[in-house]
Amino acid sequence: MSRLEDLVAILKAAPGAVFIQTHDVPDPDAIAAAFGLRYLLSMSGVDSKIVYDREFEKIDARRMVELLGIEMSLASEVASIDIEDWIVIVDGQHGNANIVDLGCVPVAVIDHHQRCDAEPARGEYRFSDIRPDNGSCSSIIAEYFQVAGEVPPRFVATALMYGIFIDTDNLTRGVSDLDAEMFWRLHSFADADLIRKLRGSQITLRDLASYAEAFRTVEAYGRIGFLRLEGADDSLVGAANDIVLSVDEIDASIAFSVRPDGVKVSVRSRVDDIRADELSRAVVRDIGFGGGHSHMAGGFIPIDRLPKGKSIETLIKHRAISYIEGQCS
Repeated sequence: MSRLEDLVAILKAAPGAVFIQTHDVPDPDAIAAAFGLRYLLSMSGVDSKIVYDREFEKIDARRMVELLGIEMSLASEVASIDIEDWIVIVDGQHGNANIVDLGCVPVAVIDHHQRCDAEPARGEYRFSDIRPDNGSCSSIIAEYFQVAGEVPPRFVATALMYGIFIDTDNLTRGVSDLDAEMFWRLHSFADADLIRKLRGSQITLRDLASYAEAFRTVEAYGRIGFLRLEGADDSLVGAANDIVLSVDEIDASIAFSVRPDGVKVSVRSRVDDIRADELSRAVVRDIGFGGGHSHMAGGFIPIDRLPKGKSIETLIKHRAISYIEGQCS
């Protein structure tokens, strides 16, 4: 049996509803993977709903849902979620800081991040497809279509292709053979005009002012760059950090934003000897949580965990530089 057939057989025994849960603030890859999986499940006679915890922060994620007619709901607005319902987690894993516990039964996980040690509180997954070598979760779902001999509808193909495109940064970052193959296969079924519209929805005019102010703060230590933003959402922090990494003299970069509830950290690397996920964990060690991929990672430090009497900027720079010097010694 294929992975999809295994999953369908499990879900058909669900005692209640089946929900597909993305990480809390879904990005294009999470949205696309959930959208594609829901379609495949429906074709196999399994009804499901896509849920998430907090509103979109990325402009293209919001536009994606609107343009492609993707049905997904805030979990807090779904009154019917019950303790006996089953959850399929997509683009994340139970126990991750960005996956809220909905109180249901997490029976399955499909993800492309490093395996999380925490198993669901109510037992082990009955289905697990975790591939940390992949650059996107969308390519895993696209492979499900290929193996099943199903042609993805235009909107689904467009979503999956865009999910791969974004999470691999235009097929330049963390790309696996599967990502490249699925991107090529999806190209025949996707809508190129919609892809261009989504690519044109990355930032707002308001963001430009924040960029202009933030880029005055850019500093470099050796070949690592630092950027501070004030009160910026995840989308803006990540997008600004991508620009810092594009500077010729920079091999790795850290952007961080101070918010009322804590500090959001974004980490990027384009060299093998500096892993973004390890650098992220080094920055938030013992006071926050972080992780991701070798090329792209993030973290968060809750406001009540910040050391007293020490500037946030000094803390982040000191920890990052100490990690880099340790790698080079």
